[in-house]
Amino acid sequence: MLAIWLLPVALVCAASAQVRIYAVVDNSGIYVGQNFVYKIIFEGMSKAGEVDLTPLEKFNPQSGGTSSSTQISNGRTTRKVEQTYYLAVNKPGPIELPAVTVTYDGKKYKTQPISINVLTPDTTDKMLLNVTLSDEKCYVGQPVIMTLKWIILTEVKNAGFNVPIFNSNDFYFEDITSDDRNASQNTHRINSVEVQLKEERKIYKDTNAAIISFQKVLIPKKAGKIELPPSSASASVAVGVTRRRDFWGNARYQYKQFMVSSDSLTLEVLPLPAEEKPSQFYGLLGKYNISASASPTKVSVGDPITLTIKIGGNPFLKPVRWPDLEAVNALKNNFKIPDQRSSSVIKKGYKVFTQTIRANNDKVTEIPPIPLVFFDPGSGKYKIAKTAPIKLEVAPTKILTGADVEGLTFSPVNKQVEAIKKGLSANYEGPEVLKNQHFSLASAVFSPMYLIIWFLPLLALGVSFSFKVATHTNPEKIAAKRRHSAARKAVSQLKKIDYSDDRQKYESAAAAMTGFIGDRFNKVAGSLTTDDCCRIIAEKTKETEIAGKFESILSDCHAYRYASVQTNIDPAKIKEIINLITVIDKKTKKQL
Repeated sequence: MLAIWLLPVALVCAASAQVRIYAVVDNSGIYVGQNFVYKIIFEGMSKAGEVDLTPLEKFNPQSGGTSSSTQISNGRTTRKVEQTYYLAVNKPGPIELPAVTVTYDGKKYKTQPISINVLTPDTTDKMLLNVTLSDEKCYVGQPVIMTLKWIILTEVKNAGFNVPIFNSNDFYFEDITSDDRNASQNTHRINSVEVQLKEERKIYKDTNAAIISFQKVLIPKKAGKIELPPSSASASVAVGVTRRRDFWGNARYQYKQFMVSSDSLTLEVLPLPAEEKPSQFYGLLGKYNISASASPTKVSVGDPITLTIKIGGNPFLKPVRWPDLEAVNALKNNFKIPDQRSSSVIKKGYKVFTQTIRANNDKVTEIPPIPLVFFDPGSGKYKIAKTAPIKLEVAPTKILTGADVEGLTFSPVNKQVEAIKKGLSANYEGPEVLKNQHFSLASAVFSPMYLIIWFLPLLALGVSFSFKVATHTNPEKIAAKRRHSAARKAVSQLKKIDYSDDRQKYESAAAAMTGFIGDRFNKVAGSLTTDDCCRIIAEKTKETEIAGKFESILSDCHAYRYASVQTNIDPAKIKEIINLITVIDKKTKKQL
């Protein structure tokens, strides 16, 4: 009896002993500024727990997703869940990654600390990094634009940035205000600061180069000289060819980690002058301009006038506020200004404000100038910009009397009944004008009007049923239709490619190619790699040459993001891709 009672307890203890939570890092090669993989393993569990990443904040952790697996060995099932994060270290040498706390089913677990050795990459002349500031001298609170450009003259992979100034407490960091939406930009985090990376291709010193850049607004918090340490960019660069070749005999490249750094910069920050500061100054620094327009300009007293105010002249418009209209006495005294205000919008480099105002007397001749106070760093003085006055024509409003409101005024109306032609009277008297409107079911059944009303729903039901029968589908039919239309769909997508957008044309071509393979062979296009597509084509067509050409073009399209490529997506190249898809389609017809 005692053994039977202790058996469940023993099983629970054994199950608890199989539960492990620990951290692992691939320590084969971690370089300064480059992301590396940090995993938390949940062994013996079916889901991931809640991870507290606070101890790892200085390493800029970014989630890489969750994966799970199940292993069966000697009749024993082991479940494992892996939570992946990407970390980056900004200085070389031995570093210890601290332990993190994990909450799972209400219980707290702690991973072990991990020691890593961060390496410094070699330098190369195939990459250049430039960091510039819009001003070398500024005032406290004045926006300064920092521009970083990374010029890549060879093929690279595993790229990463390190911008130490982003870890500084000397600045506020903001984005340049713009209403443009460039398709070649993507969001990226560098040293915990979010930036918009822009990718473009240009000729640099007679070489086709990939240029990756971003801009960030730095707003100094205090006066003094601030040193901006060198920024760096690192990547794996192809340095040679290995002896082993791939399945089709193509060379395999050997990669080595390299890093380039920019020069250090110094920014001199001056305090704002306290004398002659206008009372309406609220912190705008830099050059700004202001303009206004109104519509309509010919109104009566009380009619609405739409006043539009535009403020621009500076790429950083975030601190620009709503103009204080009530501070302008001529506006306050002669116009009714509602308390409600619409939201401002950014249009073509201007911050636009719209307000409805109403003239309260007919002596108003203009909308007076509206001021904007800012500090001009160039002259070192406070300045006031004003809008031009807007001419108005305001007419007096008609005064309504009580009779107008009650409608007491009238004009005589002819009450005489006129006779209609052919002797028919315009009005009748007596019961003979009444018509029997009694409803009869029998008459309704045979009435043409009621037959139409009854027949239409029946007809609609019959048509709907016939259409459903004719178009009845099942998963097999849907899959077959997808396979048959795969080539036609891909060709249509390729013919619609916009060649004016460098990045978009590569991504569109890659999407059409992987989409064709996915539709044609019942695969999920989003999960297909270049190797997957090549392997599928080789297996299905038995043509390694076609598979090799397809892989080469698709690989170049994917590699365009961070490297120059030999393949240029132009009408001739699109025609080549279409021919490849057509050949693959014909050679696999019998397999459908």
